[in-house]
Amino acid sequence: MHCQPQLKSMVYKWLNNNHDCLLCNETADQPYPLCVACEAELPWLEDGCQVCALPLPMHGLTCGQCSRRAPAFYRVEAPWHYGFPLDALISRFKYHSQWPLGHLLAQLLGRWLTHRFSDGLPRPVLLLPVPLSRRRLRQRGYNQAAMLARWLAAHTGIACDERILRRLVDTPAQQGLNARQRKRNLRQAFAVENVDRLEGRHLALIDDVLTTGATAQALASLLLKAGARRVDVYCLARTAKPGSA
Repeated sequence: MHCQPQLKSMVYKWLNNNHDCLLCNETADQPYPLCVACEAELPWLEDGCQVCALPLPMHGLTCGQCSRRAPAFYRVEAPWHYGFPLDALISRFKYHSQWPLGHLLAQLLGRWLTHRFSDGLPRPVLLLPVPLSRRRLRQRGYNQAAMLARWLAAHTGIACDERILRRLVDTPAQQGLNARQRKRNLRQAFAVENVDRLEGRHLALIDDVLTTGATAQALASLLLKAGARRVDVYCLARTAKPGSA
């Protein structure tokens, strides 16, 4: 059953109109519905780990965990850390079906990635959204990662495939679990299909927020075993280490 919403008629009507900012309702005066002042107030991630994007106090550092043991994914690209007001925007998109907010964030992420590509970041050939279980997809009605991946594909021109990754086990929600519990929760939770599309290719996983990286680690490991050459992670936001500002 196709559970994803028909987005063109439901979400995009406002695209051809004069934009009002989705945060303050003032005239945006930009090609997307966000004014300059509100865009500046987003929690931009200035300095992060060169591998996992964990917020750090200085530029060009690698966090202790990535230094001790490199993850399966090559690098994480996230424009923001998970703070106000971005956390509220993601929550409204993810849990309350406010798709225009999701489209706005995907558009900003796409512009940010395009700038990173122009600065030398290697472009992947395929975007792969983190999959939801069938039960959770039925409950929610949509996979926010898949929606982000489709919007990013339209913005960047990179192909998107929602059929390669599949969630086999309906694991408990990751929210509220520590790193060790998250890893245990994800054992044998995913599968890779259409392996012939992966051999020697550079891939990018798409998700909304990276917390401990357990999901990205599990999926990247599977993709590398299936023949992928490199796996990156593109997400909206990266959380800080528990207990840090």
